[in-house]
Amino acid sequence: MKRALLACPAAAACLHSGHVLAQEASPATAAPGCPATASDMPLETLFGTWEARFEGVPGVAKVQLAKHPDYAGVRGTITRGGGDTPAGVSQLAGDVDEDGYLSLDESADGHAISGVWLGELQAASCGKEFKGVWRNAADESTRPFVLTKINNNSGK
Repeated sequence: MKRALLACPAAAACLHSGHVLAQEASPATAAPGCPATASDMPLETLFGTWEARFEGVPGVAKVQLAKHPDYAGVRGTITRGGGDTPAGVSQLAGDVDEDGYLSLDESADGHAISGVWLGELQAASCGKEFKGVWRNAADESTRPFVLTKINNNSGK
């Protein structure tokens, strides 16, 4: 699948190896009528406003996702900071990959990738929470993240 920004395969290796992302002892099951994996969700479920929390980073970032104009994926922004810290806005683009993971590329300047997200839908969340690993493209450092849906704005 074409992407506006390309993901680095190292993030997938990190997530799939379990090196950074701690796995639950027994994964929760989806409630009846809820998707068990991101592959079971319509793309439109990703549209709207989300909150992103990163382990070891205070505060909450705001994520807006909408339909990507060029392919079957999402495009949007993440706004970090605020309050005493100047807000920084980066662009996001991505999709649900062939393994059912939410895969997002982040760009601080709109050209080069500054971060890569790889998250797994939490089955018990009914499509409203992803947990995964964010990788900083500059230094290869990683941080676990939780992405939680806060509204159902379609973004169409």
